Amino acid sequence: MDAETAQLEAEEAMEKAVSHTVHEFDGVRTGKATPSIAENIDIEVAAYGTRMKLKELAVISAPEPRLLQVSPFDPSTAEDIAKGIRESKLGINPSVDGKIIRLPFPELSEERRIDLVKLVKQMAEEGRVRVRGARRDALDKGKALQKQGAVTEDGYHDLDREIQELTNKFVKQIDDHVASKEADIMTV
Repeated sequence: MDAETAQLEAEEAMEKAVSHTVHEFDGVRTGKATPSIAENIDIEVAAYGTRMKLKELAVISAPEPRLLQVSPFDPSTAEDIAKGIRESKLGINPSVDGKIIRLPFPELSEERRIDLVKLVKQMAEEGRVRVRGARRDALDKGKALQKQGAVTEDGYHDLDREIQELTNKFVKQIDDHVASKEADIMTV
């Protein structure tokens, strides 16, 4: 391993951290209903004896801005899906209508919007911690390379500077996504 490999591994880990954080943001409800809000809800399916993501069990669509419609692939799982949605962090009470489950999204109160912004900021901080962890790992690898004599002291300082620039870049990306999500949530 050399310094360039350590830097590339750090960059890849940081990209994954940002991607994961943005994916987490998709699960946070804004003023309108989108299928991505519900697709990663874990559902305990008694018929299959396992837990599955909602997107693996049904088609999720948004026929109206404040309504999601869930159409299970197997109609016998409708009650399990409704129960899983009720138990999720969404705070929505689904109504089962034969083979279709409807998820009405009421207007968010100002207090609930503020709580959701806090949740997004907490998720963002977890993402920043992941990015900083990737930085720490890369710098540890750089120090090990320096001890082995594979990297000079100047080479280590160059690596340190480049890793810090990457860290700043990816933390800024997370901050930009937070600002965007916060604007979505606070828009009435």
